[in-house]
Amino acid sequence: MFDLTFTVDAQGTTPLTLAIDQLVIAGWTGRDPVARDKHIAELEALGIARPATTPIYYRASSRRLTQEDSIEVCGTESSGEVEFVLIGWQGRIFVGLGSDHTDRKVETYNVTVSKQMCDKPIAPVLWELDDVADHWDRLILRSYACTAGKRELYQEGTLDAMLPVDELIKRGFDGDRLPDGCAMFGGTFAAKGGIRPAERFEFELEDPVLKRTIRHAYDVMILPVLG
Repeated sequence: MFDLTFTVDAQGTTPLTLAIDQLVIAGWTGRDPVARDKHIAELEALGIARPATTPIYYRASSRRLTQEDSIEVCGTESSGEVEFVLIGWQGRIFVGLGSDHTDRKVETYNVTVSKQMCDKPIAPVLWELDDVADHWDRLILRSYACTAGKRELYQEGTLDAMLPVDELIKRGFDGDRLPDGCAMFGGTFAAKGGIRPAERFEFELEDPVLKRTIRHAYDVMILPVLG
């Protein structure tokens, strides 16, 4: 367990320190089976086996979460994925933004291990789920890959493409509730132009109804693999 401090944006801003003791990466959470299978095929092209179930809930160390503006990775075969994040706390659910940065080479032989290989950047701002529940499907996830000074749209989609929050929680947790201290990444969209590494990854969650956006970005520092 460790503490992360956020700013809750809800009719003003309030600091909130949460003790996080679980990290869950929900995969294959697409509501549309065609779009879901497109992403599965995208990863199969990289040699990554199909999941045993859809959705599937991978576990990783909560210490992988970071709010820093850079991460270190081994080698050049990792990449980010924008995802909404749900955090349970004292019976409430907060909505945040994260990147499921993953080692793609390791992912070809063990997805769970690949999830543990890289830090998971998370934005320092949260929303109350209750504030966005009535227009959840209209929220927009978006990411950009930046390499050699060029910034390209990497992912974009609305949350009507993902399983509803209640269903996502019900399928993954006993008691149909998100445990206190649990941070769950909620799934992602296929990459435009295919999965690829970037020197910098920028990502955001836009609420077009309440006219606000959570943003975060990080640089990717590559460590050499010498043997």
